[in-house]
Amino acid sequence: MEINSNIAAVITGGASGLGATVATALAARGIKVALLDMNVEAGEKLAAELGGIFCQTDVSDADSVTAALEKARAANGQERICVNCAGIAPAAKTVSRGEAHDFALFQKVININLCGTFNVASQSALGMSNADPLNDDNERGVIINTASVAAFEGQMGQAAYGASKGGVHALSIPMARDLAKSGIRVLAIAPGIFGTPMVTAFPQEVQDSLASNIPFPNRLGAPEEFAKLVIAMVENAYLNGETIRLDGATRMQAR
Repeated sequence: MEINSNIAAVITGGASGLGATVATALAARGIKVALLDMNVEAGEKLAAELGGIFCQTDVSDADSVTAALEKARAANGQERICVNCAGIAPAAKTVSRGEAHDFALFQKVININLCGTFNVASQSALGMSNADPLNDDNERGVIINTASVAAFEGQMGQAAYGASKGGVHALSIPMARDLAKSGIRVLAIAPGIFGTPMVTAFPQEVQDSLASNIPFPNRLGAPEEFAKLVIAMVENAYLNGETIRLDGATRMQAR
């Protein structure tokens, strides 16, 4: 897909972290951005800086997503890029201190990370499918979801998170096949350990420990590198149905 000022994008989790960096990178290239997030203060502030729009959104609620997409489309037109970055990552073991994993917490993680991703992706795909083709390939849009290396090597305490991100990875190929006739591509990125605000708030020795097992580059990933991959995925029309690891060749250990 050719990136130009006529293209609109929606980014979930767009008020902070990887989502905010993606929104900033897309806006810098002239794309009209809509930030879908629960954080009103941060979302409205960033949207104003980017000349975009903020839509308070609970990705796990179908009606909330419908309303957010309607608001975004009224301002920017039909999105042709949908990037799902919204997610949570609580840590809890399957059994700990004589207690089973809180089932409600497990459901919440799956609901937001996996069901929320599908909720936004499927509703966005419906809108894209009714839009005119953008090029000779009859491409109408691209959906990029955020998985994690935990989808493949979840650590202790990541049963819920790993399962949710494994589901996001597993969505790529069937969803891409479902949407092929509509000219919509579906991809996922599986990031390793990135220097998001949550991680950079840790003491330096904790950050150094997290980076110590990353082969090369031997450092935390930069959110801008995640955004660069998003842009490459948007522009490369032959990328489809794939999950790409972005992790400096790291493989997560058990702990």
